[in-house]
Amino acid sequence: MNIEFDLIVTIVRMGFSEKIIEASRQAGAEGGTIIVGRGTGVHERKKLLGIPVEPEKEIIFSVVPRNRTQQILEAIVRAGELDKPGAGIAFVLELKQVAGICHLLYEKEK
Repeated sequence: MNIEFDLIVTIVRMGFSEKIIEASRQAGAEGGTIIVGRGTGVHERKKLLGIPVEPEKEIIFSVVPRNRTQQILEAIVRAGELDKPGAGIAFVLELKQVAGICHLLYEKEK
């Protein structure tokens, strides 16, 4: 059985990850992994009393079956308002090999 998977990486402002996870689940994802990061892009270069502020970000990793990637990505863009400047970014990476996702593999066999 040859099932192909993608990794959707989404980077958003702190507090938006739950909204992203919920939208991706409704679109067919099983869930995701959230980690905290720090932004250094153009929209993060703000100062408070002359001191540079580097806002925290949430990074969501979602391994999804390739045949669901587009619908999940579209749901993420809508939920995170990623079509607006400074809202965040999402991108897709093709996965060559994946281990530890038996539940996704068994789901495909049924």
